Amino acid sequence: MDKITIKSLKFIGLHGYYDREREDGNEFEVDVTAKGEFKSAIENDNLDKTFNYEIVEEIAGNILSGEPEKLIETLCKKIGDQLFERSPHVKKLAVTVRKLNPPIKTPAAYAEITMKWKR
Repeated sequence: MDKITIKSLKFIGLHGYYDREREDGNEFEVDVTAKGEFKSAIENDNLDKTFNYEIVEEIAGNILSGEPEKLIETLCKKIGDQLFERSPHVKKLAVTVRKLNPPIKTPAAYAEITMKWKR
């Protein structure tokens, strides 16, 4: 199985459990790994037979700039569900959503969730 990965797409979104997060916004990153049989795309340079990571940018961008959600789990599931639906050549998908500088007392680089889909 072939694997395509796109890492650390950066977005600003009004998501978070606390009101101040939904007012001030947070920085988010998204990683996606797609597995499938993508070699047939090579024959005719056919983007429709591989994993088009422009779709990742579109879907993640729309969700992260969209309606505020309280949990990064919700954001991750929405992104993964839409990607899996729009990417029929993908057999396995992993999506990670990372909230940078989470609002806790102890300094932390990020909090993240990873979810997986399989056909």
